[in-house]
Amino acid sequence: MSTIDVVAADGLPAVRIITPRRVADARGFFSEVWRADTMGNCGIDVQFVQENHALSRAVGTIRGMHFQTGKSAQAKLVRCARGSILDVAVDIRRGSPTFGHHAAIVLSAENWKQAYIPAGFAHGYCTLEPDTEVIYKVNAYYDPPFEQGLLWNDPDVAIPWPVEAGRAVLAEKDHTHPRLAELPDFFPFASYPDPHG
Repeated sequence: MSTIDVVAADGLPAVRIITPRRVADARGFFSEVWRADTMGNCGIDVQFVQENHALSRAVGTIRGMHFQTGKSAQAKLVRCARGSILDVAVDIRRGSPTFGHHAAIVLSAENWKQAYIPAGFAHGYCTLEPDTEVIYKVNAYYDPPFEQGLLWNDPDVAIPWPVEAGRAVLAEKDHTHPRLAELPDFFPFASYPDPHG
């Protein structure tokens, strides 16, 4: 029996919701949060090279919508180790049948869900609780010259953020990313198809 459940996100089959099982006893719990064999059987064949850990103090902190391009394009596996977030992926692969669509998934320390976001998607999240900690693996190193972004509140994408625009806590750079219609064709769908499995 698999120790990890994997399902496609509603409306975006390339994005996967991964729920590791937790085995609890009097000491606490144990969980296999990543298994390459299980993921490979689900069409996720990826080798992670970097893991990041972010703490956000305030509720309504938005980090996103970020991605890297070219040789540094990243797939991500995101989980929330403390608190909770609304995790969002937007399909920016021109030619994709779901181009411009988004998936929004609550990840929390309680529900133990993770989100796998392949290259070709902008990614971001909003904190739902104070002192929230997010851990995510990536399969390409952080590479500033290839860092890009999508405007977090682009009305054409219409992400249902759980915070009013004037109350959102963002980095200055996240206010200045281009809208979806202005993005170059970084990820043609033919080169970044949906995974199979």
